[in-house]
Amino acid sequence: MGVSVGIVGLPNVGKSTTFNALTKAQNAESANYPFCTIEPNKAVVPVPDSRLEELAKIVSPNKIQHSTIDFVDIAGLVKGASKGEGLGNKFLSNIREVEVILHMVRCFDDENITHVENSINPLRDIEIIESELIFADIEQLEKKIEKLTRQAKADKKAVKPLEIAKELLQHLNEIKPVSTFAKKEDENFIALDKELRFLSNKEIIYGANVDEDSLLEDNEYVKAVKSHAKETGAEVIKLCAKIEEELVGLEEDEAKEFLNELGIEESGLDKIIRVSFEKLGLISYFTAGVVEVRSWTIKKGWKAPKAASVIHNDFEKGFIRAEVISYEDFVAYGGENGAKEAGKMRLEGKDYVVQDGDVMHFRFNV
Repeated sequence: MGVSVGIVGLPNVGKSTTFNALTKAQNAESANYPFCTIEPNKAVVPVPDSRLEELAKIVSPNKIQHSTIDFVDIAGLVKGASKGEGLGNKFLSNIREVEVILHMVRCFDDENITHVENSINPLRDIEIIESELIFADIEQLEKKIEKLTRQAKADKKAVKPLEIAKELLQHLNEIKPVSTFAKKEDENFIALDKELRFLSNKEIIYGANVDEDSLLEDNEYVKAVKSHAKETGAEVIKLCAKIEEELVGLEEDEAKEFLNELGIEESGLDKIIRVSFEKLGLISYFTAGVVEVRSWTIKKGWKAPKAASVIHNDFEKGFIRAEVISYEDFVAYGGENGAKEAGKMRLEGKDYVVQDGDVMHFRFNV
């Protein structure tokens, strides 16, 4: 189960540099001019999880397989993107395909790096991007309303969806994002969102790109972004794209030492993945054997058969039971046999809700 995070923002705020750093792959051109990225660069990144290493110490597998997260570097949007400015329509369609938006905002002064708006003002930059997402949603919704209006004349089933669509359009015309619409639990809205994948309804994480001096103590730009995020319920991750890029290629111990010297406990990548998981309600369970120790990503609240389906659909179809050991017990008792002897392995049925860190073995028959 993949997680897709789209990196967006105005041109030249550090998106491609961040992409290079976060994915540890120098395949996104980073240059000091707008629109150096036209096609969305994509990379699949392993999700850091120290629990896998601990399980591997016990099992001694042939390999360790992490969960993954997809990062998409989407070209810089500009004012008027929803009307096609700066190839905006193409870039907006790329955003539609991701689950989470990492909105990069420049929060440092540097006269050697140009800014498309000719000054540093993160709140203005946020407003430009988020307004364009709303305008794009308006355009899509207006087309849908035209279609529903025709349908409603002949089919009463289209009346309720049309009413909700019109209410939502009024909300958007006040330059309010879909995420703040009052009737998001309505089944007709849910169907609309599933079809149109509203841009302004996606989870947003703000990436405050700072210089090294502001990593420990927030500058005024970061404070402004955090204040805005608090009002909207969004998360803010402060990172220095330049520093993250310097971490590329370092061994794990070297990277930790480098971060410790800077007084930083967690890299930008780890923060982004952790917050993305939290925003999407994702958890991980493990399978641990001699062939591999592996992490599997599922939605919080999934029951055992559904969780098994991420390994193979047959596991869900023919599910019999799950053998479950908590991660803590697996480690404390030195593996599966020790946990069994201590009575810590449970047999769970179809109604078991999988917990984060469960070490599982599925029994099935097809």
